[in-house]
Amino acid sequence: MILGIFLFSLNDALGKWLVGTYSVSMVLLFRSIAALVLLAPFVHRDGGIRGLMAAPRPWVQLARVALATLEVGFFYWSVRYLPLADVMTYYLAGPIYVAALSALVLKERIDARRWAAILVGFVGVIIVLKPSAASLTPPAFVAITGSFVFAVLMLVTRQLRGTKDSTLLAFTTTAAMMAGAVTAPFAWVTPTLRDFGLLSLVGVVALVASLCVNRSLKLAPASVVVPYQYTMILWAGLFGYVFFGDAPKLNLIIGALIIVAAGLYIFLREQKDAKAGSGETVAEEVGQTMSAQP
Repeated sequence: MILGIFLFSLNDALGKWLVGTYSVSMVLLFRSIAALVLLAPFVHRDGGIRGLMAAPRPWVQLARVALATLEVGFFYWSVRYLPLADVMTYYLAGPIYVAALSALVLKERIDARRWAAILVGFVGVIIVLKPSAASLTPPAFVAITGSFVFAVLMLVTRQLRGTKDSTLLAFTTTAAMMAGAVTAPFAWVTPTLRDFGLLSLVGVVALVASLCVNRSLKLAPASVVVPYQYTMILWAGLFGYVFFGDAPKLNLIIGALIIVAAGLYIFLREQKDAKAGSGETVAEEVGQTMSAQP
């Protein structure tokens, strides 16, 4: 899990650097092609095209594909203009959004303590956002929207537990490639040989990171490995400072600590319920969504 989170963070930093020169569409296109090349043997092992066509709940699959494509587009668009640590902090609030949406949309029971943690988590997001005329910029709204779409994506992924990982990966990666192929010609910049390799590397690293996260969830209980996902904010802060000169602001540090604390509390409460037989936890959904979306 630690290796997977490190690779995800490194991949995000590389993507941020690339979108400074190339459009989000081009990054989506090249990363998806590279990921599909590596993914092809796994799809073939699990039944190939016939296996993909037999995936359960096709309309839910389609909704998940649309959400995943929007989310990755929002992410790359926002990191083009915002510090990496800022964007990743918004995304770490995903489990908090999921907990709230589970109660409001799915009518799942949320006790008073978890509602308190959800509200505290939202306070952390507000502290990071630091609402003012100067901070409420379009990129900030895009990042917030992307993190919310990621939360909805987790809820939809919950409905597809029986779908093989390779199928989920193939659907989302193919959709991102198609979206990139349609829109990339409008902002095309012919990449150098080096940048072509880096654009492809984004997809390769993301796929390897996904496999690491997925493998960790199979080797150990979620309660052991999932909390390590919060190391992402440490890597994002480090890479942002080293590669882009973005020093974390005090409000970001305070807000991130609050969000992580609220997320861990929700995680621990849900683990307690899971032991009592209540089923899959939000934390497990986060890990599974990450492992099924390069």
